[in-house]
Amino acid sequence: MCGIFAVCHDPSSQCPKYDLEKAKEHSLRQFHRGPDCRGWYVHPETGDILVHERLAIMDLSCTQPLQGSSEHHQVVHNGEIYNHGALRKNELAEKQLRTHCDSEVIIFLYEQLRDGNFCNLLDGVFAFALICDGEFMAARDPLGVKQMYYGLDKEGRHFFSNEMKSIEDITGETKLAPFPPGHYFQPGKGFVRYYQPLWFDHRLCTKEADLTLLRQTFVDATIKRLMSDAPIAILLSGGLDSSLVSAIAAREMRRLGLPIHSFAVGVDANSPDIVAARKVAQFIGTNHHEVHFTLEEGIAILEKLVWHLETYDVTSIRASTPMYILSEYIRKMGIKVVLSGEGSDEIFGGYLYFHNAPNEEEFQKETIERVLHLYTADCLRADKSCMAHSVEVRVPFLDKKFLDVSIMTKPSEKQPKAFNGRNVEKYLIRKAFDVEEDPYLPREILWRQKEQFSDGVGYSWIDGLMNHCASQITDEELSRAAATFPINTPHSKEALFMRKIFHKHFPSDEAARTVRKWIPKWQANQDPSGRASMVHVNSIATSMDKPAPHSIPHGRTQHA
Repeated sequence: MCGIFAVCHDPSSQCPKYDLEKAKEHSLRQFHRGPDCRGWYVHPETGDILVHERLAIMDLSCTQPLQGSSEHHQVVHNGEIYNHGALRKNELAEKQLRTHCDSEVIIFLYEQLRDGNFCNLLDGVFAFALICDGEFMAARDPLGVKQMYYGLDKEGRHFFSNEMKSIEDITGETKLAPFPPGHYFQPGKGFVRYYQPLWFDHRLCTKEADLTLLRQTFVDATIKRLMSDAPIAILLSGGLDSSLVSAIAAREMRRLGLPIHSFAVGVDANSPDIVAARKVAQFIGTNHHEVHFTLEEGIAILEKLVWHLETYDVTSIRASTPMYILSEYIRKMGIKVVLSGEGSDEIFGGYLYFHNAPNEEEFQKETIERVLHLYTADCLRADKSCMAHSVEVRVPFLDKKFLDVSIMTKPSEKQPKAFNGRNVEKYLIRKAFDVEEDPYLPREILWRQKEQFSDGVGYSWIDGLMNHCASQITDEELSRAAATFPINTPHSKEALFMRKIFHKHFPSDEAARTVRKWIPKWQANQDPSGRASMVHVNSIATSMDKPAPHSIPHGRTQHA
């Protein structure tokens, strides 16, 4: 996991060469993504630039850019290539690679194939840029698990960076946007889609459920993400998704003789997620840590958090606050890598509003739509809130093979089904892991109702945040919101409060357009809280204005 910054001079534009020192200065704005070491490369003829801020995970001794078979073949990479060992033994068997770093296979594959579609050979997540004999290429992983932006300046130069803050003041007046997931970029070609699975067409998702295949594919996806030369741990919210990841990872880590640490966050010891995570940790046998935070502590970091997140989306900010606080605690323990449960709700229709889907086809279309826009929501939140403290997040649910198995299953198998007197969301994945012999989880956790992460850390967090924002924004300010922010106009005091913070850090219209707001479908109340849904067991769909109690400081921890 790292930070990359790249500059490409399109030969057709005759643009002047960009200054290396300026490139290094702009890259340094994402130093938090890679504090271990940094490096750079400039091609002597084209002037194209690669800069890298490294967080060492695989082969802790090497630096980037990484060289191919020539000194003018170089790559910078953010992410992990889980099948790099197989690629070395097969496709690259005749090549002389110099390191054990997974990133190195990228430049050698490009040397050999000279076609951006080689990205389909990579099993992992990535944002990379490479230069090979004067040719430039940049690419992003299939779903955009790794964050990446691109921009075009007035001179016609192309810029690429993991975070918008590195290029917004260069390209914000011309062109600035998220790099599209599943694409590669080359001058003359522009953006080319390389990732085109069958499930892009929802009408082809007709396979019968195979619980054994679904379970084994997910077990494999989780185990491969334990690849690391740095300390690794588990984010355990106590919800279904992180609990499944934790249970699988704990079994494998115990087999390998690795220490097993799990972490949960909440406003107090009785938060829904804290209580559930404690039960899971005891069941699977982890060294468990609880981190508590107060409403005041959450509010105090909002300014810094929005700068890191580069979004004004209310859902992302609500959920990122506890994740940001937790990742700071984790990093202080010396842990660099964590596993998490993002993606399951999108794949299986886990959000409570999916109960309201009018039919199977609309249910399936909405799941695919959510998966394809994860890069604007949960992937963005997980990556940036943790990388703010130099912690890499890995997400097994977004494994390519698992996506093919799960999304291609027909929607009737994934829609909510009756269990113990109520319709249960994500029925398919719950059923796949509901095994009697050597169970993965306690049944009350396996069949627990969905809590959106921002709710699960303690209902007082959301209620208190909304009340705070309401006290900071006047009715008159809200009435002028459309004139002040015509792009993605905020429609609540909380949204306007967050938008004002974002605008202070990222003032361009192009920056504002990079944000996609997370809004639930098929429900009258557009508040993203799960409790806004009438099917929630603690629904507050008719009263969202309860005062928030105080909680205990996050400096206090408990071990289960």
